[in-house]
Amino acid sequence: MDISIDIDIETLIYGIALAGVAVNAAAGVLEAGRKPFDLFGMVVVALAAALGGGSLRDVLLDRTVFWIADQSYLIAAIVAGLATFALVRVVRLPARLFLIPDAIGLALFTVSGTQAALAMEAPWLVAVLMGVITGVFGGIVRDVLCNEVPLVFSSELYATASFLGALLLVGLVAWGVSAGWAALAAGTLVLLVRLLALRLRWRLPVFIARP
Repeated sequence: MDISIDIDIETLIYGIALAGVAVNAAAGVLEAGRKPFDLFGMVVVALAAALGGGSLRDVLLDRTVFWIADQSYLIAAIVAGLATFALVRVVRLPARLFLIPDAIGLALFTVSGTQAALAMEAPWLVAVLMGVITGVFGGIVRDVLCNEVPLVFSSELYATASFLGALLLVGLVAWGVSAGWAALAAGTLVLLVRLLALRLRWRLPVFIARP
């Protein structure tokens, strides 16, 4: 019985990571769709958005980069990017629609990044930071490639939502909550905070130099 539960948890974490890759690739194409990029440019942006955060996390944790160890992530990013590219060519979508899959991807990547760090027995603060890096760095690269100010630096609560979710995940695991329930709670928190911030215009104070 215990073995099957462990397998279910591992499958859940793997599924969360795959879903995060696919959703972030889609969000990357939706944002890049506002620029005159060709198919190759779209795929590059999709891969950067989907793989950037996890790649930096794995380099910092000194482990094999996740999409090199398992090419399923790479395939998921490419397929999701191409499918989204095909969709936007036949369906007119709102310009800011990418913010929804971006928020979902933020939640999924925050959870998978934090779980990866915890699996390597990283200290709690390092695990939280790895969750935030996994959640936001791909979006930073995506926005830079699209010649936009990164959302994490200027938008409604973004990295803050990721930080809160990662912190909750670490806390729940430390209190003995199962990995599956902890992941669900943390991901839900990230998504709710980000969506509420978009809806209610919650922002951190902006630096304005006095004349």
